[in-house]
Amino acid sequence: MAAAAARSSLLCSCNLLVQKNLCVRAGVLWKQPPSRTFFTDRKKLHTAPVGQVFRLRPFHVLVATGGGYAGYRKYEDYKLKQLEKRGIEVPVRLASEWEVALYKSVPTRLLSRAWGRLNQVELPTWLRKPVYSLYIWTFGVNMKEAAVEDLHHYRNLSEFFRRKLKPQARPVCGVHSVISPSDGKILNFGQVKNCEVEQVKGVTYSLESFLGPRISTEEMHFSQAPAGNSFQQQLVTKEGNELYHCVIYLAPGDYHCFHSPTDWTVSHRRHFPGSLMSVNPGVARWIKELFCHNERVVLTGDWKHGFFSLTAVGATNVGSIRIYFDQDLHTNSPSYSKGSYNDFSFISNNNKEGIPMRKGEHLGEFNLGSTIVLIFEAPKDFKFNLKAGQKIRFGEALGSL
Repeated sequence: MAAAAARSSLLCSCNLLVQKNLCVRAGVLWKQPPSRTFFTDRKKLHTAPVGQVFRLRPFHVLVATGGGYAGYRKYEDYKLKQLEKRGIEVPVRLASEWEVALYKSVPTRLLSRAWGRLNQVELPTWLRKPVYSLYIWTFGVNMKEAAVEDLHHYRNLSEFFRRKLKPQARPVCGVHSVISPSDGKILNFGQVKNCEVEQVKGVTYSLESFLGPRISTEEMHFSQAPAGNSFQQQLVTKEGNELYHCVIYLAPGDYHCFHSPTDWTVSHRRHFPGSLMSVNPGVARWIKELFCHNERVVLTGDWKHGFFSLTAVGATNVGSIRIYFDQDLHTNSPSYSKGSYNDFSFISNNNKEGIPMRKGEHLGEFNLGSTIVLIFEAPKDFKFNLKAGQKIRFGEALGSL
């Protein structure tokens, strides 16, 4: 009897353990997607659960979609360039809000920081010539103008991009009052009208959105503008003068440093953190107010005819904008507030004038190609010596009186 009772108790315990095990397995099977098993000859292969294989995060979707769309836009730009070469006028088609938002979903700021770090990596001596030669061939770089032609001299890509030129390579025009601050392509130029500036023909951006408010709250009691004046009128300081602009696009193969376009005094710097979308002519023709979306550094001051400003606009892989006399400037920070800007005045108790710049003097540099925008005041008889779309080099005349 005792033995029978023991066997019965043991069987009950076993049944309880089996039931618990089945319950646990049922719970696991309910919570996790079933895995699939395949037999190939004598090997048994297990695949990951279906839910894990197809699990996608919103960030991945945005990056994939945005990156694919950016590639599509590159292809469209290529087709536009082919039409331009044939002399066919390209109609303007502006991007819609959702297209701009999709483009902005691409993490260009993160990619630009990664590119900047990659540029700092020192290349082995044996690898420098092949890497730089490929870049030279791709973008048509003229190394005969470089101060150092030996490719082995440049330890990393950053040094190669920021290479200096031979003194005689860019003679500075002494006759004309305003020269080109950099090598590049003239996208647009002319008078500013109705507080709007053309980034390319037929596509404009707001002057005030681009430069930011004329008067900060701290300076209002010093320079209160007359009530009712437009933003454009507030910038013009002398009667009979007009406001002019010029947009220069620096391609990746161009000389990446920029210089002072005239004799002037820099009194203020305003830094706008922002997107880093491409600024090539195709995108500039497609996205309205592109330069207002992108990160930029606005230098303002005055020259002999009144207001003068030079703005360095960042772009994809060009998060690094450097101004030689401004050690406090740091661009392409990991985080920023949308629509924010940082002001810095070069006028202090010890310096009542600001930073004097001579025509042709070194001013700053980009990490790769980008855009320079000049907005300045001049008399009505100021004339540009330019054609839209022409190539120009640093030191050549932009215009004069």
